Amino acid sequence: MKTIRDYIRTIPDFPHEGILFRDVTTLFADAHGFRLAIDGMLRPWRNVPIDKVVGLEARGFILGGAIAHELSTGFVPVRKQGKLPGPRLSQSYHLEYGESVMEIHQDAIRPGERILIVDDLLATGGTCHAGVQLVQRLGGQIAGCSFIIDLPDLGGHRLLDSLGLQVSVLCSFDGG
Repeated sequence: MKTIRDYIRTIPDFPHEGILFRDVTTLFADAHGFRLAIDGMLRPWRNVPIDKVVGLEARGFILGGAIAHELSTGFVPVRKQGKLPGPRLSQSYHLEYGESVMEIHQDAIRPGERILIVDDLLATGGTCHAGVQLVQRLGGQIAGCSFIIDLPDLGGHRLLDSLGLQVSVLCSFDGG
């Protein structure tokens, strides 16, 4: 039987030379692989009260929408700067090969709501940390963070652990 790792394609030198890009589109394209990923990401959170799922741009939207549906909760996108139409909060952050800004609608989360943050990959933790900061600025409580892939050598898991966040991952790959 195939594992999550078996569905993930590695593309060398993308988006920059020296990067081994872990491509989950091959996982998403396979019905069994996609179901395996969604079920695996849900497992640790099934009995945890979750009010909303936050998906981090862009693959986190695919995962987050499916997970929110399974949990019968709302879904909130955290997007790259300039993509959301309404009043929004912004948060800058560093990632493994650059810098960026994430945004959330100001009315997306009510104070006290319990939030599950979802994305495909945990590398340096910068994107997730920005999402956490945005949720917390709106008064949301982070229930946890769920990822398909962890790249432990890049330190994101350690960063999120140091913030006191519960993190679940389905598989990890050594190296960058």
